[in-house]
Amino acid sequence: MKAPIAIHHRPGSFSDRWIEFCRDHAIPHVVVNAYWTDIIDRLRGASAFLWHIAHGLPADMLMGRHVLEAAEQMGLVVFPNYSTRWHFDDKIAQKYLLEAAGAPIVPTNVFFDLHTALAWIDKAQFPKVFKLRRGSGSRNVRLVRTAAEARALARRAFGRGYKPAGAVLDSITAWKITKAKREGRLIDFLRVAPARLRHRLTMNLLMGRERGYVYFQDFMPNNEHDTRVTVIGQRAFAFMRRVRSGDFRASGSGQIIYDRERIDMRCVRTAFDVALRLGTQSLAFDFVYDEQRQPRIVEVSFGYAPGPVHDCNGFWDTELNWHEGALWPEEAILHDLIAGISAGSGQDRA
Repeated sequence: MKAPIAIHHRPGSFSDRWIEFCRDHAIPHVVVNAYWTDIIDRLRGASAFLWHIAHGLPADMLMGRHVLEAAEQMGLVVFPNYSTRWHFDDKIAQKYLLEAAGAPIVPTNVFFDLHTALAWIDKAQFPKVFKLRRGSGSRNVRLVRTAAEARALARRAFGRGYKPAGAVLDSITAWKITKAKREGRLIDFLRVAPARLRHRLTMNLLMGRERGYVYFQDFMPNNEHDTRVTVIGQRAFAFMRRVRSGDFRASGSGQIIYDRERIDMRCVRTAFDVALRLGTQSLAFDFVYDEQRQPRIVEVSFGYAPGPVHDCNGFWDTELNWHEGALWPEEAILHDLIAGISAGSGQDRA
């Protein structure tokens, strides 16, 4: 491979290990800044372009997809490709995508006018789960126990709306302080708290309020944990996350169970099947059980923390054979991308 791989570097993102891997294996690469106004010209001559866009960076969400789309139009192999990224951090898009793929999604209703939303609420059975289309780690997610509460949420959704990053002080709640203390990182947590507050203020300012829609998912009771399955090419990594104490949410709890004997292989099979149908390079699936104990997909994302995936200490292939040994997801992504370049495959949209 003579033409270099272009990598947008953001410390703390997938790019750290992408760059390290390329250096260690003498793979031609160049570090670029995707925010350069002449980034398209700078990508000419590259074989690929990698950019771990982040939902918490307003600039990434504003123009990341456009730059990656342009790079694909130039013939570059990119990560994330179109099928992997177009629905990123958009639960409304994921609803339609998963329904179109015939995936077993948690039943979801979304409305784009108040009158229709209120009419549905009058007939709905509660509780439901209210969500904004943006956010991760259970941010912007709440349990709605009554129709009256749902009406209030809907009226606000079609009025002043919601801050996409949540209330500023949500970043330093008592639960998060307790979690940091339990994990032995309370001092570090408090040290970065001012920066977290500033970041959340900036996000809410630049991203604008979420309004003009209201989104409800059915509540799936009696789940003590969810199951996260991350599919990267022909590999599936899986672990479970305990539900927070006194809560119904598992995402963001940090209470991870690495026990592959307890993983429901129906989740792994479903994740492989849906990822293949969608044509994604890397996608994390969150599963819970419905009242018949059937796995249902809550949401998906290509943006996830790599550490827990690595700590699975192995993965299943598409034949459900187990391969022992830790693997960083960033390296798995890069392996697949280099293989695609070497095969001259390019990337057709799924």
